Amino acid sequence: MRIDILTLFPAICEGPLGESILKRAREKGLLDIRIHNLRHWATGKHLVTDDTPYGGGQGMVMKCEPIFAAVEEIKAESFAAEAPTPPPAPPRVIYLSPSGRRLTHAIASGYAAARGHLILLCGHYEGVDHRVIEHLVEDEISIGDYVLTNGAIAAAVFVDAVARLIPGVLGDENSAAQDSFAQGLLEGPQYTRPVDFRGWRVPDILLSGNHAQIAQWRAAQAMEKTRRVRPDLIK
Repeated sequence: MRIDILTLFPAICEGPLGESILKRAREKGLLDIRIHNLRHWATGKHLVTDDTPYGGGQGMVMKCEPIFAAVEEIKAESFAAEAPTPPPAPPRVIYLSPSGRRLTHAIASGYAAARGHLILLCGHYEGVDHRVIEHLVEDEISIGDYVLTNGAIAAAVFVDAVARLIPGVLGDENSAAQDSFAQGLLEGPQYTRPVDFRGWRVPDILLSGNHAQIAQWRAAQAMEKTRRVRPDLIK
């Protein structure tokens, strides 16, 4: 799966996407992540990528020209790389924005299953010129009901959420299926050694060896935690 990230702050993405599980997935060729500095497509002496908003107001707005130039170049390169083989679906442009639809496990699963080529546009300042959203962006994603300093942080979260659902990325193929949200509930408690720590014991059921009863206990714990912490999921 190929993911191109367009941002004004590449280092924010390079750190988390170059470590641990994602690093190994990239080394194995399961993920092709390319992080680009949007200023590469800016013009003029100062490589300006933003300007003041029409109509007044605070902050700055990211300009159309560098964004369109970057996306069009990446799409052209992707298409040329597939020749003479018939190209797959064209790259899908996703804008990371507080005003997008909230990222869920289902959305991440959909993108992971498609295994397509994604271009992630990271917003900053007061966002992007709306003509980018109208004529270039195909999906807007928010990672939560809050505002970050820039979309590069959100892009790293989005990539991680999608990538771990691609077969082969996690060491255990069953891990993702048991995570919170995968079955519509939060994951219940987990324990490891020692059995007794400061007088707090691991529940006896987990030491019983009865896998059927353990599965029932875990299902009940997941339901109880979801009802207590996220009752909206049960509804």
